[in-house]
Amino acid sequence: MKRIILAAAIAACVIGPACSLAQIAPAEIIQKVDDVRSPQVDYTIAVEVVSYLPNRAPKAARYEVMVKGPERTIIKTVFPETERGRILLMREKDLWAFFPDVSKPLRLSMQERLIGEVSNGDIARLNFAGDYDAKILREERIADKNYYVLELLAKNGEVTYAKVILWAEKETYWPLKAEFYALSGRLLKNCSYENYAMLAEKLRPTRLVMEDPITKGKKSVITYGDIRVGEIPEKYFAKDYMKKFIQ
Repeated sequence: MKRIILAAAIAACVIGPACSLAQIAPAEIIQKVDDVRSPQVDYTIAVEVVSYLPNRAPKAARYEVMVKGPERTIIKTVFPETERGRILLMREKDLWAFFPDVSKPLRLSMQERLIGEVSNGDIARLNFAGDYDAKILREERIADKNYYVLELLAKNGEVTYAKVILWAEKETYWPLKAEFYALSGRLLKNCSYENYAMLAEKLRPTRLVMEDPITKGKKSVITYGDIRVGEIPEKYFAKDYMKKFIQ
């Protein structure tokens, strides 16, 4: 009789909500989150960033971003006019900046600030699944929805953040919010994923709000706009080709 009860308990654990943490691997959850955050095809998208500081006028910047898989990104500055023509090129873990009046590219890190609370890697690199090892910390219920709470630890020091705590809805794998940490363990910024809308035939967050955890009112808002899906030639992502984009 005890064996029958034990077998029933094991079966309930496998298929029941009490053991839902075992139903899907953390790596698979993160891959599904990445599929929501960014189309897994070549695309070009308009990105606007507005940076806010207390008692100061907002600062805005606009970019044209070309993405080819998880390891190739070009960020072309469209506005402000004083920075127009500046280009960032990401190839795998390498990031370079190209300027119209400078002959040689400048090597950058993913962690460096692009504008306000937004780092280079926040725009250039959207690859949680490739850059982090994930584990499920717990599940939480927020506003009548169930969420995985995951800890993402960087596989190396070249990515944007050493650690990420991420909330992803269980049913849809939509990211709700995230906390981004430095190697020292210091909380760098809080991020919320908002305004889900159709982009490339899928509902995705079109507005990201990145807030400073210490200074109230210090934040940056990333808005994703027009998107064009279509193959982007590999030659575009060569360092020598950047001169053609700048011209």
